[in-house]
Amino acid sequence: MREVWRMWNYSGMVVLTVLTAGIFAAILIPFKGIPLIPGITELRPANVIPVVFGLLFGPAGAWGSAFGNLIGDFFGTLGVGSFFGFWGNFLAAYLPYKVWQGRPLAELPKRPVRFVMAVFLGAWACALVVGFGVEAFKLLPFSLIALAVFINNAVVALALAPFLLKLLIPRVSRWDLYWTEQMDPEDCRPGPAPALGLALAWLGAGGGFLGGLALALGLITIPALPGLTAALAPFLAALLVGCLLL
Repeated sequence: MREVWRMWNYSGMVVLTVLTAGIFAAILIPFKGIPLIPGITELRPANVIPVVFGLLFGPAGAWGSAFGNLIGDFFGTLGVGSFFGFWGNFLAAYLPYKVWQGRPLAELPKRPVRFVMAVFLGAWACALVVGFGVEAFKLLPFSLIALAVFINNAVVALALAPFLLKLLIPRVSRWDLYWTEQMDPEDCRPGPAPALGLALAWLGAGGGFLGGLALALGLITIPALPGLTAALAPFLAALLVGCLLL
């Protein structure tokens, strides 16, 4: 995860962060008038940006997605949930490029399963973080917001990202804008235990999202459980530790 912090030493990566944030916010804001859950979330075709710009720009895409979502929240949905939305959208871009593991993006058509896995992991993580936050503060039920966030992220990314990547990959390659070309190899090295980190990220994001839904909908019960947030906390911790190891 070192690249997440060290990217701020590179002016090109800072510019890509600002570019990502601006584009994300510019697409988000016009759709604020089409709410899915009033005051919380809306129809979000912009959710293709974290996946695409995460794969292209790495940590700059992750930070840009986080700040872009926060900027968008100032136009109608700013609140306590914005903190969790910031980090949820960060992970929606961060985890896909970690799953892709630096492979040439030209291989995307040959690796559709890995691409779908990258989208799902990012969408699960975003849904878990946002859902945990709104559940903890009693804003909305976990099942409602987590499912809405996941569908918004996964469906939009799977539908639009392949076309957008096909359009952008040749240009990013021609202009040397891919994130590993912007940073020194030393600063792009993976974390101390990437395999373990990825396993923990899958366990935390997938287990937290699916397990949380099952608990919230009454499909499973845990006797003497203090609350749903208590059940989600270990999964969220596993996700965060996994991200630090990647």
